[in-house]
Amino acid sequence: MGDVSDEAAPATMHIGELADRAEMSQRTIRHYDEVGLLVPSGRTTGGFRVYTDRDLERLLVIRRMKPLGFSLEEMAELLRVVDALADAGPADAVALAERLDGWLTEARTRHTALVERAGMAEEFLGTLTSLRATLP
Repeated sequence: MGDVSDEAAPATMHIGELADRAEMSQRTIRHYDEVGLLVPSGRTTGGFRVYTDRDLERLLVIRRMKPLGFSLEEMAELLRVVDALADAGPADAVALAERLDGWLTEARTRHTALVERAGMAEEFLGTLTSLRATLP
């Protein structure tokens, strides 16, 4: 029977593997733990943090919000919606979908602004390249 429970348990990873898979620093992950955004699924008997693939997915949501300028508080709020969706019944799903729609609208607005800023940066690089081409 021990084999059955081992198979049912989710695969785990230590913070180093999580950091590698998420392409983030361990320091950043520890910070997210300290502020409550990403709490490890468990700890080893030695006290080391242990994470699951679900924790990795949560971390990737956080990582994807960062370039759009979402605050830690906003990240926490969206993660509460995501967590609630996982356990929502049909009655709650409608209200959660509306909240998620608000996040989607905000993310699209921020993405548009980011694309515009990237376009300005490309124009600036072109200006510098043109200036440099005139010099020996």
